[in-house]
Amino acid sequence: MNTATMSINKYQQCIDECNKCAQKCYECFKACLNEPDVQNRKNCISVLIECAQMCQMSASLMSMDSCSVKEHCRICANICDKCAQECGMFKEQHCQICMQECKKCADECRNMVTCN
Repeated sequence: MNTATMSINKYQQCIDECNKCAQKCYECFKACLNEPDVQNRKNCISVLIECAQMCQMSASLMSMDSCSVKEHCRICANICDKCAQECGMFKEQHCQICMQECKKCADECRNMVTCN
């Protein structure tokens, strides 16, 4: 017996991207805490957590086909953009990977918002 109630989730691509983004944000958060210039990363670290939490909430809302999913994903895209900008300020590989993932997630959330 399948646990999903929908045979094909119309939001699946965006759900997957949000989950990947949340994972990368948490990984980057952990890595940033161990960087020698952690004090210079305080804002970035804060945004990483905000982004991960927003992505997780967006994935959850899409999974249950919430009536507020488009508004929430619009906000998620904005926060992912902000996180990508913050991570882009640092040269470490984990920051660059997170920046790219945040950009992908923001694009996917925007695409989902514009689709019917």
